[in-house]
Amino acid sequence: MQWLNAGSAGFDAALADLLSVSETNTESVRDAVRQIISAVRSEGDQALVRLTNQLDGQQVSEMGSLRVSRERMADACQKINPITLEALTASRDRVRAYHQQQLQAVGGASDWSYIDELGNSLGQSVRPMERVGIYAPGGKAAYPSTVIMTAIPARVAGVQEIVLCVPTPGGEINEVLLAAAHLCDIDHVFAIGGAQAVAAMAYGTRSVPPVDKIVGPGNIYVATAKEMVFGQVGIDMIAGPSEVVIVADDSARAEWLVLDLFAQAEHDEMAQSILISPSQALLAQVRDLLPARLAEQSRQDIIRESLDRRGALIQVEDLAQAFDVVNRIAPEHLQLVLASPRDHLGSIRHAGAIFLGENTTEVVGDYTAGPSHVLPTSGTARFSSPLGVYDFLVRSSIVECSRQGALELNRAAAILAEEEGLDAHAGSARYRAEG
Repeated sequence: MQWLNAGSAGFDAALADLLSVSETNTESVRDAVRQIISAVRSEGDQALVRLTNQLDGQQVSEMGSLRVSRERMADACQKINPITLEALTASRDRVRAYHQQQLQAVGGASDWSYIDELGNSLGQSVRPMERVGIYAPGGKAAYPSTVIMTAIPARVAGVQEIVLCVPTPGGEINEVLLAAAHLCDIDHVFAIGGAQAVAAMAYGTRSVPPVDKIVGPGNIYVATAKEMVFGQVGIDMIAGPSEVVIVADDSARAEWLVLDLFAQAEHDEMAQSILISPSQALLAQVRDLLPARLAEQSRQDIIRESLDRRGALIQVEDLAQAFDVVNRIAPEHLQLVLASPRDHLGSIRHAGAIFLGENTTEVVGDYTAGPSHVLPTSGTARFSSPLGVYDFLVRSSIVECSRQGALELNRAAAILAEEEGLDAHAGSARYRAEG
């Protein structure tokens, strides 16, 4: 794990290198994804069966074997540990409660309008998308929480139909994930993963209905496929490796910080964990604790590689410099383990989710706090936001001119159209302006 000093001459270059994500083999990935999408578009279900057998090691002969019934989902709720089911239910209920509040905060999924001084009626028609697709990882690690964090905001927004695709390497499907799908009342579940799942949801096949938007994280093949089908469907974002930045002062407990860093690093080898502090003593204490605590972790090999590749301890002069670094990183997750964390909220311009105080782990954001854990990564928090009900609403502008308004607005519109050399535009407006 690197030790960087924000005041050193080479810090800017070192930070840029730390934040960079290797694009090795990007073109080969794009070529492979392009071929998969083409196959699904032209062959439909037949391609899905072939690719699933080839890439996920399954042995199925028809699409019926890849469809998961509602009865199978309900059965999963009976199979899993009751304590796990209780936790899933609590997570679902908290995520629903949060997004119901969010829906009210954004004005709800309702139309609005007003009458201007000329008697024109102006407003918007606001409505939910009809059908949404969710991709939930199910390879190296299955994430039932992703089902909850994507499906519930969509349901609260009013989406009526949800399609879920999840990879099942070797034909094994995660029972807890199926239970989560049942609790979220998912309409269609398919044991399909990778770029082929994204293509199926984007373009539709005989078995998989086409959706309006695809959400949820995945590997580089999934992310590339989402990028390629954007325009045919909406997408939430192109997600990069998960990341956390922790800003801590002398009030923080080094033992807790070590586990917070591990919690992020164990996602995968490209995950990023960064600790920023003006306290050299705290940073040194964390560094010295890492080896012994790492030996206790079941995923220690992944954590070690993640920290070696992309982890860092960053020493700053003061908290003002710390937040300057934070805003340059624009992290997905930001923990403020400070004596008075709320006092510093005004210093943060870019972050996906902010966790205040030593008791508020990023982990509760992953599972039980309420906000969706689908967040902007790789610096995109500068212009992107957490997944929410607003991502599943579409809006149409509504304009109705009064007689007086038609005269005034068309007269001005004709002038502007002529300035732009659009004579037909000008003519269309002038007829109304001249009565």
